[in-house]
Amino acid sequence: MNQIDLKGRRAIVTGGARGIGLAVAERFVASGARVAIWDRDATTAAAEADRIGQVGLAVDVADPAGVAKAYERSEALIGPIDILVTSAGITGPNLPVEDYPVAAWRQVLDVDLTGPFLCSQAVIPGMRTRDYGRIVHIASIAGKEGNPNASAYSAAKAGVISLTKSLGKELAQTGIRVNCVTPAAVRTEIFDQMTDQHIQYMLSKIPMGRFGLATEIAAMIAWLASEECSFSTGATFDLSGGRAVY
Repeated sequence: MNQIDLKGRRAIVTGGARGIGLAVAERFVASGARVAIWDRDATTAAAEADRIGQVGLAVDVADPAGVAKAYERSEALIGPIDILVTSAGITGPNLPVEDYPVAAWRQVLDVDLTGPFLCSQAVIPGMRTRDYGRIVHIASIAGKEGNPNASAYSAAKAGVISLTKSLGKELAQTGIRVNCVTPAAVRTEIFDQMTDQHIQYMLSKIPMGRFGLATEIAAMIAWLASEECSFSTGATFDLSGGRAVY
């Protein structure tokens, strides 16, 4: 494992109790950072945070008041926040648009798009004051290409890519860098929300013929969260096993 220097940095990782978020939290700790794990699953967040010697908080990223409260609590526990990684997400049902429930559409957009927006809003003022910060949003290859029978997820992740571009330009003349990654499918517990047919469709699109590993995603994010990532902002970094090469 390459050594990336995050010593003295303090990070929030949403959806950090499992999957990609947990892999990111573990990689950050190995790189010297302090981490506040945010997750809706309070029990798992507390258990995983305790296991790696960090802080776990129960947070619904779609709730503005909850996000603001969790941000204040995180700074009180680990200090001023330097890094935000937005990994919290849901897939929603696998259905064609004409059958897609409006309530499910709204829920997916609330968590997957409004969540990163609210979390960014929370951390930016402090980062501006200190003229330093790293924000990494986890989007998806679905946001670039669109996946059939996953319209809400694809639309939300496309929105995350655009949010990253807009925010990166807004903050380009500060010390804050904003980027996103677009993984292809990574086998985590989120697969439990998908049909086997949809999982096989995603696998068929990956030229490498395998799913990504959470540790591979975490490795890229660790660099994007580092001080060395100084001249990239508003950018989208591909992690799709060759599916999208742009």
